[in-house]
Amino acid sequence: MEDLIIEKRGGIASCVLNRPQALNALTHEQVLRLTQLLRTWEQDPAVAAVLIAGQGHKAFCAGGDIRALYHQILAGQMQAVADFFREEYRLNRLIHAFAKPYISLLDGIVMGGGAGLSINGRYRIATERTLFAMPETAIGFYPDVGGTYFLSRLPGAVGIYLGLTGARLQAADTYHIGLATHFVPGSDIAALDTALSQQETGAGIAAALADFHRDPGPAPLQARRSLIDAIFGRPTLPAVLAALRAHEDPWVRQTLSVIESHSPSALAVTFDALTRARSLSFDDCLKLEYRLSLQLALSHDFIEGVRAAIIDKSHAPRWSPPSVEAVPARIYTLATIVPEGGDLSF
Repeated sequence: MEDLIIEKRGGIASCVLNRPQALNALTHEQVLRLTQLLRTWEQDPAVAAVLIAGQGHKAFCAGGDIRALYHQILAGQMQAVADFFREEYRLNRLIHAFAKPYISLLDGIVMGGGAGLSINGRYRIATERTLFAMPETAIGFYPDVGGTYFLSRLPGAVGIYLGLTGARLQAADTYHIGLATHFVPGSDIAALDTALSQQETGAGIAAALADFHRDPGPAPLQARRSLIDAIFGRPTLPAVLAALRAHEDPWVRQTLSVIESHSPSALAVTFDALTRARSLSFDDCLKLEYRLSLQLALSHDFIEGVRAAIIDKSHAPRWSPPSVEAVPARIYTLATIVPEGGDLSF
């Protein structure tokens, strides 16, 4: 079975991620092939725009193939691990700078590597089935694939909130904070696809998307924006935790419980990276992420987090150190350390 389904319909070149049994998780081979396809389509005058989607309605793409990465790390195949991160981030950059309209259909789960394939592009279409999250701190990692860039540029402190908690957002929230650019009901997607295929210019693509866009309704996140900004806008991670612990609001208490179940080291790295990323270009964010990923891939918490969440599914990780208060100062400076092979060139 082909793990990428490629089609040309009029001026649209489309690519469907075809691993529905794995929630369309992204493999290294898919990264390399997508990179080749996008470079070809960018130069092809017959291609007006690119559309990327996931097979089925359950997931657009639930992330990278973390299970494969885990086994490579345990086998000491670090060159393969470094190659995956490097090629994935180069693909993210290609998507971000793509000269033609790049359209992602966020139908179903969009997490981790799936966000890298979509949020970095020009147009992101949410449906009523959209479920977005960057849940990396729950497995001892941080929001990469351009996540430091796009999360750090969300309104107020929403990006810090999403990065630390891995909170899941549905369509209305993704649209109102700018992660999605349009909302189109699932029942209208086939008609939108036909309309897009009849367009030959960027202006025509934009007009077709505008015609099919609908109001996704109220965004639940908006009701908590002032509270999120007041708590997650604090200047340090300990200050954020102190603000959470000082509240009696049930939602705040639940949010604190979630954060305290995640890797303390990953929380520290995430807070620091998202803070730094606010003043960095997209390319510099990816370079920052590459350095961090090469270090965190070898860390105790990443290996332990993947084991507990994906391998044996015990959901009882043993973090080291066990609390944010015990995180050593060096963790907060990982972003400034360039590991061997940690220079990402484009």
